[in-house]
Amino acid sequence: MLEKFKEWANVIKKDVMTLWFAYQNPQCPIISKLLVGFIVLYALSPIDLIPDFIPILGYLDELIILPILIMLAIRLIPNTVIESARNQANEHYQTKNPKPHVWLGAILILSIWLLIIYHLLEPTLREFYDQHR
Repeated sequence: MLEKFKEWANVIKKDVMTLWFAYQNPQCPIISKLLVGFIVLYALSPIDLIPDFIPILGYLDELIILPILIMLAIRLIPNTVIESARNQANEHYQTKNPKPHVWLGAILILSIWLLIIYHLLEPTLREFYDQHR
């Protein structure tokens, strides 16, 4: 079971790298680039929307959400672009280059978390502000 999980994780990693290279291809349609941009920012971000240390839920994004988004993006991109990007991704892994980190993705995730926290605390902050005005 653990081997299958590792194999599936490697497929997802390769697909993300494939999308990374497809995104950079000028023949990739704009709508695909928007979706791929979000996927790559999220997947290569050093911070997850749902932190991995949260039992079960922490891997929900990697096990369900990310693969669905990847499949959708691959279907939206022309086959020639995907094949070229897959070749680039395979070369990337064969040369053992490290996975790039997209810090803009980390900023995106942190912003989402800050908005969630603000939304949850807003009534309390408003009440505190009203009392001390």
